[in-house]
Amino acid sequence: MSVLPNPALVPPGVSGPVGPPPTQPARTQQTSGPAFSELLAHRSHGVQFSNHALQRLGRRGIEVDQATLQRLDDGVTRAAGKGARETVVLVDQSAFVVSVRNRTVITAIDREQMRDHVFTNIDSAVIA
Repeated sequence: MSVLPNPALVPPGVSGPVGPPPTQPARTQQTSGPAFSELLAHRSHGVQFSNHALQRLGRRGIEVDQATLQRLDDGVTRAAGKGARETVVLVDQSAFVVSVRNRTVITAIDREQMRDHVFTNIDSAVIA
């Protein structure tokens, strides 16, 4: 049982126990999963295409080469860095609507289709 000090005998500005603070062992964080850098590298490793997007690519004749894919991935990474959830990434003559959280292309639109198209349910646009 601890004895509380008499408030009349404690000088002003002093509160709590008197003496050096108790020492605690240094904390080291140990995790059983992969390191954050590994998760980040895995998370930013390319975008995926939904079945719907793959159909649109084929039907509209949109070709996605390695350079376009890299620019698309960079655009999604930039959108994620700004907190976007659904974005449209413009790459050359094509627009890709992407779920940023899933890193998945939802649909793809070529230049001709963009003329009469209204993008809905997006919160950002990236020119890549």
